[in-house]
Amino acid sequence: MFKSHNSDGSEPGKRPFRPGLAEAVGADAGASQWERVRQRLREEYGEEKFSSWFVRMELEALASDLVQLSVPTRFLKSWIQENYLPRITELWAEESGVTRRVDLAVRSAVNRTIPLKASEPREAVSERTVEPRAAVAAPAPAAVPAGGAASLAARDVASGSPLDPRLTFETFVVGKSNSLAHAAARQVADAASGASPVFNPLYLHAAVGLGKTHLLQAVAWAGAQNGRRTTYLTAERFMYGFVAALKAHSAIAFKDTLRTIDTLVIDDLQFLKGNNLQQEFCHTLNALLDGGRQVMVAADCPPGELEHLDERVRSRLAGGLVVELGPLEEDLRHQILKARYQTLAEQHRGFTVPAAVLEFLARSVGQSGRDLDGALNKLLAFNQLTGEPVTLEMAESAVKDLVRPSDPKRVRIDDILRIVAKHYNVSRADLLSQRRTANVVKPRQIAMYLAKVLTLRSLPEIGRRFGGRDHTTVLHAVRKIDGLVATDRALADEIEMLKRLVLEG
Repeated sequence: MFKSHNSDGSEPGKRPFRPGLAEAVGADAGASQWERVRQRLREEYGEEKFSSWFVRMELEALASDLVQLSVPTRFLKSWIQENYLPRITELWAEESGVTRRVDLAVRSAVNRTIPLKASEPREAVSERTVEPRAAVAAPAPAAVPAGGAASLAARDVASGSPLDPRLTFETFVVGKSNSLAHAAARQVADAASGASPVFNPLYLHAAVGLGKTHLLQAVAWAGAQNGRRTTYLTAERFMYGFVAALKAHSAIAFKDTLRTIDTLVIDDLQFLKGNNLQQEFCHTLNALLDGGRQVMVAADCPPGELEHLDERVRSRLAGGLVVELGPLEEDLRHQILKARYQTLAEQHRGFTVPAAVLEFLARSVGQSGRDLDGALNKLLAFNQLTGEPVTLEMAESAVKDLVRPSDPKRVRIDDILRIVAKHYNVSRADLLSQRRTANVVKPRQIAMYLAKVLTLRSLPEIGRRFGGRDHTTVLHAVRKIDGLVATDRALADEIEMLKRLVLEG
């Protein structure tokens, strides 16, 4: 086994399975089942949500009636238990054929029967508001009052989401497609304490893996250096914190905490759902902006396309500076590859990638920084597991599944909706509605299928754009059309024609 860490915060290598309970199932079987469960979580929830919630979840042990999983923080444990544990339990049953109870623990509280090797570096995670503070003695457990757990959770969330120490301005590679976003983020980060914001709010949007989160976390890391109280929150953590505060009857304190900071950084705003939560976010946003405090937001689309958000929120977000991070140009991909190869080479002695191979990867692989990381990790795996040196011929074989035939046009879901609606003589509103008549259902499923194969959007993202549907609805549509295309030549030709219209239009 080997470990590799991707500099954009995507999934690190996996640790060996560690059986540690009585009647433990074989390690190979347990690891294989766990890998299949992880893959299904990634497929169902999308890459960004997988990276946020599941990438640091590990299998500790597997017994005949129990699955023991662990995560590094209390917040992750609480959020996964409340939102995802039933689905994880179902996936385990489906993949193993045996119904087991799934137990989730915080890593430090798990008794490990096999200690980690010194050669396996642990991912460092910082979880806090980025500001200097005096050390505070932890209260004794007996002093926590009734409902104290919820209060602690609310305060924990208000202090900020976990930060990846690798995501700083020093490790961000600048190119034509992201230079404006980088310059704007840098200006926010370098502002002196008490200075009036120039761009407020600063709104960044891009497809998956193009650097939004990297810039947001870089701003959070840099905030303390200029004496600014900066809090970085994902939208889901904002939702969790607000709900936890309501349960603990500490909502006012939670609101006051967010409204008295200097810089609020919100990531993945497309995940913010619920009328009450949106209303609270709107009030917080207005309070910060009106008070001259900086707000920085990132999402997967422009403010106007966040159709599930209240019009007032979209209007306020659009009133600042809106910047898109474009697809990575070849020169930028090459620079990113060189930087990340250097990091891997420092971690793994003897791992050498010729310049010609890096040029091939930059030219042939990569819709995002994560694609480039995946290509380098494949070369590292081949090199260390087979002992074969990295050559151009080996690289062409190793990453053939990642090679793109050509730079695709960036397709908008709005274009797909327009073309499909026109072709099937239905309205765009019909496709987004809850109507289930045959003349609407089939075009809607075809449009979802085209959105999956022609865009970089995840299943949850596509579901939100199709009238706020669940990702499982999109997955069902994609699988159904995939099956029909394999057996119905006329439909296959029709979909190919629609693809051409979308790509040419």
